[in-house]
Amino acid sequence: MSEFFKLDNPVAQAPSFGICRFADDSKFNELNSSNHFTVVLMLKAEGSLTTDTSDYLVGHSCVMSFSLYQQFKINCPDACEGYLLYFHPDFFCLHQHRAEVSCNGVLFNNIYESPVTDLQEDGLSEILALFQGMFGEMQKNNIDTEVLLSYLKILLINASRIKVEQRDSDINMYSKIPSKLAELQSAIELNFKSMHTAAAYADLMNYSQSALNRSCKNYFNKTLSDLISDRIILEAKRELYLSDKPVKAIAYEIGFKDEFHFSRYFKRNIGISPQYFRNTVGFGKASLA
Repeated sequence: MSEFFKLDNPVAQAPSFGICRFADDSKFNELNSSNHFTVVLMLKAEGSLTTDTSDYLVGHSCVMSFSLYQQFKINCPDACEGYLLYFHPDFFCLHQHRAEVSCNGVLFNNIYESPVTDLQEDGLSEILALFQGMFGEMQKNNIDTEVLLSYLKILLINASRIKVEQRDSDINMYSKIPSKLAELQSAIELNFKSMHTAAAYADLMNYSQSALNRSCKNYFNKTLSDLISDRIILEAKRELYLSDKPVKAIAYEIGFKDEFHFSRYFKRNIGISPQYFRNTVGFGKASLA
């Protein structure tokens, strides 16, 4: 059961912003994926979250954030109550507003951390008030998009701050991350365009591939291959969205011998072709910043 309100882009004739209040997990039983950034506020939750590459336990109040065409499914049959909102990049562009809202790489497009941000009582009341403000605005006869944008900016700022504070205080995950995994992160960032296989990174670091893979699962909840493919896809999405380069040129830049192999790789990972991603998300945004 849910109450749902949305705004349509009159030019694209497609939803640009939407928010709903839900009281069960029926909206999330199937894999969700869309050309929107999505934020879910869980007020009550007891179950699990499944994304493209990982599974997470959900057992209390939290915020979940998902990037463009990131697949997710929530299974909380016994307790599931909260709000869901989504926004298209044409409604609010993270790149153009990066100086105001530093959530890119924190809430969204963050391949090394969980999409789940736990909320304590003070953070929950803060975030809930913003969702309620947007939900109330969407029920008015004359919706003020500037009000919605103001609420959305504050929400993204506050949720990012809470996530960063949690990261800094989580000594189990981040202060004690093995030096080998820190080295691996650096290696992926430096070489993902030219090295696409787990074996290549294991050889580079002179480390057993199976041991490296186990460490990745323990600390990142992903396999080494998942981390590599996530980084490649993240760069592909960035180029498809921010630039007007031909798909063929993007394929070559990130290490594919031709457009066909790149398109097949892209579709295997997120379920759509690079051109479809660009058509539904937009492109050339860097030139507007």
